[in-house]
Amino acid sequence: MLLRIDFSTTWQYLIITLVLIFILLVVLKANKKDFRIEANKLIEYLGGKDNIINIEVNMSRFKVTLKDVSIVNKAAIQKLGAKGIVEIDNQLKIILGPNAKQLEKYIEDLKK
Repeated sequence: MLLRIDFSTTWQYLIITLVLIFILLVVLKANKKDFRIEANKLIEYLGGKDNIINIEVNMSRFKVTLKDVSIVNKAAIQKLGAKGIVEIDNQLKIILGPNAKQLEKYIEDLKK
């Protein structure tokens, strides 16, 4: 008894699998936000890089000390995806999520 393998069917499955992987990669790339654009928007909403005195990050919390808190656009920061914003004196504590540490490094590099 001989085992017969149909190579045309195997090739069809391989091509279908490759096309599905390609489509998945395109969808994932389209859904990924450009971090630099989001970071620049956040800096703008915080009143610009000159308004930022100090930045501290603790896990997903982004604590920023500002020269003038009154020029901050809190509604726009919320629309960027902030889970919450707390204002104490000249500080804002913003819950941003996993990108908080990366954002801190990006802003520190801009301020140099």
